[in-house]
Amino acid sequence: MRGTKHEALNYKISDGPLILGHFLRRKNRFVVQVEIEGAATFAYLPNPGRLWEILLPGVLLLLAPSKGELPFVVMAAKRRGDWVLLHTHVVNDVVDWMIRHDLVPDLSGAKILEREVAVNKSRIDFLLERCGRKIFLEVKSCTLFGSYVAAFPDAVTARGKRHIEELALLAKDGYEVALLFLVNSLRPKFFLPDYHTDLAFSEALAENRHAVDVMPLGVRWSEEMKMGDLPAKLPVPWGLIEEEMADRGAYLSIFEVDGFREIDIGALGRVQLRPGFYVYAGSGKKNLTARINRHLRRRKVLHWHVDYLREVSESVLNLPIRTADDIECYLAASMNEIANDIVSNFGCSDCRCDSHLFYFSSDPLKRSDFMDRLLYFRFDRLWDKINTRQWEECK
Repeated sequence: MRGTKHEALNYKISDGPLILGHFLRRKNRFVVQVEIEGAATFAYLPNPGRLWEILLPGVLLLLAPSKGELPFVVMAAKRRGDWVLLHTHVVNDVVDWMIRHDLVPDLSGAKILEREVAVNKSRIDFLLERCGRKIFLEVKSCTLFGSYVAAFPDAVTARGKRHIEELALLAKDGYEVALLFLVNSLRPKFFLPDYHTDLAFSEALAENRHAVDVMPLGVRWSEEMKMGDLPAKLPVPWGLIEEEMADRGAYLSIFEVDGFREIDIGALGRVQLRPGFYVYAGSGKKNLTARINRHLRRRKVLHWHVDYLREVSESVLNLPIRTADDIECYLAASMNEIANDIVSNFGCSDCRCDSHLFYFSSDPLKRSDFMDRLLYFRFDRLWDKINTRQWEECK
């Protein structure tokens, strides 16, 4: 017998006690250091994502006691007032419960036949049946969202791209196929594939969207990790995605300098650098990937101001912002508002900006003001665009 929607709101991820703690640092991909009642300890993090915008120093965590090697396991993190489910191993259990209680609008009436179904070289999360037709369903947990937009993935996922391709092949064989993104917030107004982070995944999703039913579904969790409200389906603005999703746009490159340095930069002259992080705002009207990959190489003809900076940097991290709009100087102005200092006249000979290179005394990726601006330029600035369009475009 199928449950009721009222019963579904009593669903609780963990029956055991949940403990509040604060995030200190990420030791490696699956281990984090946390503080519980003033004492530091380690916890297992069952999530391979980057989680940059979530795992900021001091963020509040929900942990459960663990019987594994570490004393605790991370269940969720507090972000913008929402508890974001981080435990990816329980996501399919959540979706299982939602299907059985008719909380997935596009799968109403479907019955679960099997979980973890082998298909060629992959495993698909669910095999369902409705009205005599079989449905293959893959599930992804979406933890990346700004004020208005949710996006997936937050790191490159070759496995995710392969799942899309497998689902598309099943559709050619006559099966119904779907990809459900469980968005861990009800705040976002629409969903995008994160073409800034993983262009290949996003292109595969867009290319196969007529064969694969894309289902972004927002949920809200209470501090007891109960589902507090009925899930809500998010629209996907495919028209806007097609306009924006190309290999051009703007970018931020983070250079780490581990000591005091002096470099001669052509006509700019001698520049003195301090230990810390330097964020460069640039753009590429085409071949953006090739442009930012150039910043990773040391061996090259030194031409641009930023080429000289690479010579004295320990590491470089590129953050592309793929867009049809010219936002480079707006991006620079935004960095200028939060940086500790600027390198005057750097990288801005063709505009009126004071600089396109900004000094941060601490890692920008561990600062909420930097992450908020990155999320704005990647996602939330599109809200004004989509707000002026017909919602019929979002299917």
